[in-house]
Amino acid sequence: MSSLSVSEHVVDDVAHTAAKRRRERLAQWHLWFILVVVLGPLVIYPLVQLLTLSVTGAHGLSLHPYIAFFTNPETSGVIGTTLGILFASATLASVLGVLLASMLFFKPFPGAKLVTRFLELFVAFPSFLVAFTLIFLYGSQGSVSIGLQRLFNLSDPPLNFLFGIGGVILAEVVFYAPFVVRPTLASFATLDMRLIEAAKSLGANGPMVAFKVILPLAWPGIAAGTILCFLLTLNEFGILLVLGSAHLITLPMAIYSSATVDLDLQTAAAGAVVMLAMSLSLYALYRRVNRHTGGRNGN
Repeated sequence: MSSLSVSEHVVDDVAHTAAKRRRERLAQWHLWFILVVVLGPLVIYPLVQLLTLSVTGAHGLSLHPYIAFFTNPETSGVIGTTLGILFASATLASVLGVLLASMLFFKPFPGAKLVTRFLELFVAFPSFLVAFTLIFLYGSQGSVSIGLQRLFNLSDPPLNFLFGIGGVILAEVVFYAPFVVRPTLASFATLDMRLIEAAKSLGANGPMVAFKVILPLAWPGIAAGTILCFLLTLNEFGILLVLGSAHLITLPMAIYSSATVDLDLQTAAAGAVVMLAMSLSLYALYRRVNRHTGGRNGN
């Protein structure tokens, strides 16, 4: 009887091992399918072509595209404009997102859940739609501008700031603030409310509770949302295409112009690689902060 039980146990182990190997082989086939059919033609091949094009000159391999990109007298201005808009827009969007999340979480009001759902839906909108909405409202011929003109009997529309750096920053702040709200709300949800109540019972006022208790505990989630906002703002193109003026040239617009207007694909590829390196650096930082946030929440 015991020998029969041992034999059945051995058979079960063999069957379990064989099933495990089949699952591993199936997982490997799935991985190869994704690499060859999906990532290969859509991600890997374009990246390889981009890198190859960025080091190709008239006579084969060359760093001339990078030299032409960095020695161009306009490049420093383009990078400066890009970083200026990036820090202004992403910083304001991050601050606004954190304030909105704080109000929705700590000071809920009737309809707060509906506002939260709308902000979640808002991130699915294309960015150029926000730009066109602002034009229809606050452009020189927008409804708000025309209304103010008629209300105060003005000869010209009073609002004429959208097509330039002011309009770009406003549109990016409006569009990317909701991207900060969601991770900040998720970070607030992990807070131990007893610590906040204890701080209040000890006489701490609102700002002290916010900066001494809430912010240190929720900082990893806020930082992750802020870095994500910077990453998305860096790669923004639609808003710049709609609201950017001829004098407002950022790195994405310069790359687009080099490829489509100047037909200088090598220099455009070099600029794209530089921008890709900046984006990957921000993404690596985002992953690191987000991993720290996950580990902290798990504890």
